[in-house]
Amino acid sequence: MNKLESSIAKMVKVLEKEEREQDELLKLSREIVRGCSVAIKCIHSKELGECERQMGIVEKLVRKIGEAEGFENITLQAYQEYVEARVLLAIIGREETPTYDELKIPFKAYLLGLLDCVGELRREMLEELKRGDRKKADYYFSRMDELYEALLPVRFSNSLIPNFRRKQDVARMQIEQARSEMLR
Repeated sequence: MNKLESSIAKMVKVLEKEEREQDELLKLSREIVRGCSVAIKCIHSKELGECERQMGIVEKLVRKIGEAEGFENITLQAYQEYVEARVLLAIIGREETPTYDELKIPFKAYLLGLLDCVGELRREMLEELKRGDRKKADYYFSRMDELYEALLPVRFSNSLIPNFRRKQDVARMQIEQARSEMLR
């Protein structure tokens, strides 16, 4: 084997290892997204015990993907879903919004997950309006608005935070719709 073939053989071994890691991360990421989806459904259906159980499972998986490096494009969605579920759970429990440091996740995923949470809070607000509980609806609306307002200073291009501007626009529209629903 000449130097070129030997050099390429080393690269192939590295790439094979990375491919195995990537496959495992894809699997874990899907499990996290699925677990967070179940947890959010449990929140909306007021099954908080089951939500906590599900989030316990998810948190172990999140710690596991946190050990991987160099696969941000694969883990971003899983982290976003995790943020959405954890923040929603905190708000439902009338707790302070956890920070990205507390959740131990990358801050870009955190920012995107906060914006996703706005829609889930709108859903809670609408449910409380249907039940006739204006006070709880006001609470969810104010927390939606709080998240959105906190994110206003974040003004960077998609190359730095993919989809942030689009999600920010969607959150703004959701808040405008929620405001008009609160006024009705």
